[in-house]
Amino acid sequence: MTFKALLATKAGDAISANVVDFDENDLMPGDVTVAVEYSTVNYKDGMALTGFAPIIQTFPIIAGVDFSGIVETSTYPGLNAGDRVVANSWGLSQTHHGGYAQKARVSGDWLVKLPDNISTKDAMALGTAGYTAMLCVLALEHGGVTPDKGDILVTGANGGVGSVAIALLSGLGYRVVASTGRPQEADYLRELGAAEIIDRKVLSEPAKGPIGSERWAGVVDSVGSHTLVNALAQTKYRGVVAACGLAQGLDLPGTVLPFILRNVTLAGIDSVNAPQAVRLEAWKRLSTDLDFAKLARTVSTVGLADVAALAPKILKGEIQGRTVVDVNA
Repeated sequence: MTFKALLATKAGDAISANVVDFDENDLMPGDVTVAVEYSTVNYKDGMALTGFAPIIQTFPIIAGVDFSGIVETSTYPGLNAGDRVVANSWGLSQTHHGGYAQKARVSGDWLVKLPDNISTKDAMALGTAGYTAMLCVLALEHGGVTPDKGDILVTGANGGVGSVAIALLSGLGYRVVASTGRPQEADYLRELGAAEIIDRKVLSEPAKGPIGSERWAGVVDSVGSHTLVNALAQTKYRGVVAACGLAQGLDLPGTVLPFILRNVTLAGIDSVNAPQAVRLEAWKRLSTDLDFAKLARTVSTVGLADVAALAPKILKGEIQGRTVVDVNA
C-alpha cells in the first residue's frame, strides 16, 4: 500500500524535497502506526529542508518534526486503534521518518493522547512551537514568576512560539510586551493579547553594558544571541528567562552579572527529548489555558506540495503565526 509523503533527499550539499508515493512497507520500525491527518511548519522544519542546520541526519527521509492523527494499529500498552494522538520532535525528520506524510510508524513512547477538547488540526496549529511555548510558560511559573511581578517580554513575537506564548500568557493574566521586526503587524499581536509592542532593534544590537535597568519579570526568547543577552541584562531581580530558539544566532555574547547580581534564572527549553510526563503536563495545560479562538487567528493551512516553498520563508521571518499542513489535501 502506498501513500503520499514529502521525501527529503540530498545530492552533494543540496537538499530537495518532493511529494512521492511511499510504500508503507518502507516505514521505519515502531509499535504504533498512525493515519496522519495534519502536520505543521516549524522553524526547525525550515532549517531541516533548507539545510540551514544539519537537522536531517539520515537520507532519504520523510520530513516533518510533528504530526497528529488517528491510531490505526498498536501493540503499545495504553494506545489503541481509534485513539487521537500527537507527536512532537523526538527523532522525527532527523533519524526517523516524520510527519509530512499520510502515514507514520513510531514508538508509542513518542505519542501523547490528545485531550478531548483539542482536535487533530488544533494540535498542529500548536505543533512543536505551541508545545514549546507552553514549556516556556511552565518554566516561568516554576521560577515563581506570577502576573503581579511585572511585564513579560516575548521575542520573535510574530513567529509560532511567540504567537502562542502571547496568547497563553495574556490569558493567564500577565502583561505581555511583544518584540517584533514587523511592527506593521502590531494589530495581530494585540489581538493575541500583547499590551505593548516594541521594535526588535531595541534588543538585537550589541549590549551597551553588562547590565541594564530592570524591566522584565520574565522573558520567553526564541531569538538568542544579542537579543537574549539584552533581555537578560534587563530582567528584574529573581526573574526568569526561558530560552528556546536561535533565530538571531547561537552565540551568547554577554556576562554573568545578571545571574550573580540579580539572581536571574536562565531556563533552557528542550522540546525534542522532554520526558513523557513533561509532555503530558504541557498538553494538559494547553487544553485548559489556551483560548482556541485566539489560536485560530494565527493559522493558515497548506498541502504537502506547498511545504518546501515555505521553508526558506520561515527562516527569513516572513511567515506570521502558525502554518498547518493538511497531508490529505
